[in-house]
Amino acid sequence: MSSTRRPIRIWRNPSAKIASIPMILTALVVFVGGTGWTVLHSFTSSRLLPKLDFVGLAQYERLWSTRRWLISVENLAVFGVCSLILTLVAGFALAALLDRKIRGENAFRTIFLYPFAMSFVVTGLVWQWILNPDFGIQGIVRGWGWEVFSFDPLNNPDIVVFGLLIAGIWQGTGLVMVIMLAGLRGVDEDIWKSARVDGIGTVKTYLFIIVPMMRPVFVTALVIISSGIIKLYDLVVAQTNGGPGIASEVPAKYVIDYMFKAQNLGQGFAASTMMLVSVTIIVVPWAYLEFGGRKRG
Repeated sequence: MSSTRRPIRIWRNPSAKIASIPMILTALVVFVGGTGWTVLHSFTSSRLLPKLDFVGLAQYERLWSTRRWLISVENLAVFGVCSLILTLVAGFALAALLDRKIRGENAFRTIFLYPFAMSFVVTGLVWQWILNPDFGIQGIVRGWGWEVFSFDPLNNPDIVVFGLLIAGIWQGTGLVMVIMLAGLRGVDEDIWKSARVDGIGTVKTYLFIIVPMMRPVFVTALVIISSGIIKLYDLVVAQTNGGPGIASEVPAKYVIDYMFKAQNLGQGFAASTMMLVSVTIIVVPWAYLEFGGRKRG
């Protein structure tokens, strides 16, 4: 009985493998190497310049006992949960409406997607003006005669995070809409015909048939939104700069301020390492669900 050996694939397409060497080296040196260097120095007492003066978990103990960091994490949690839910719901609702092939679909799609083409700095400045109590929404409504109307979230420390949330949803919903619309356009038309034959309404068809089929699309949108939430920085700086006081601080701003303003690299490295842990918590389950499930299948 003769056995056949599989050919060794490592030497196939040598030109493609040689061309990928710069990308691999960049990933190893810049990303992996930089990440390891940051984590290593988060256990040191580095100040203005990095130094290998190890202090154990002192930087992390100080980090989690700092009120500013705790407020940053709390703000990110509130912003993240609300942004995830509202952006996914709004994006899917808009995609479902456009999927009905309404008149002027191209124009509506462009209008909804346009905010995503703007930078977070521009978005923050625009909504800073819109929410300004003197000449924004509050000023306009009071100018109509409703003097008791009050809508000033950016100057109220209790609800300032929701002022940021409005701007974030306004910018991110368009991207989610496009992702969802691409998923909806991939649904077989026979499924809709079968649902109509069985007398299933449009809303129930979306909720109980289409949405479960689009699980990979929802997971992809969830990961994209989550990664953007964790590194939230420029929107906060442009809109509130962390104020009033420290009421709208976020982890990314904490890292930047400690590394470049307070000149405390060790504390900044510890905070950025915690952000890395947050990203890992999101990416690893996604990779397991996507690639692990396919491998088992």
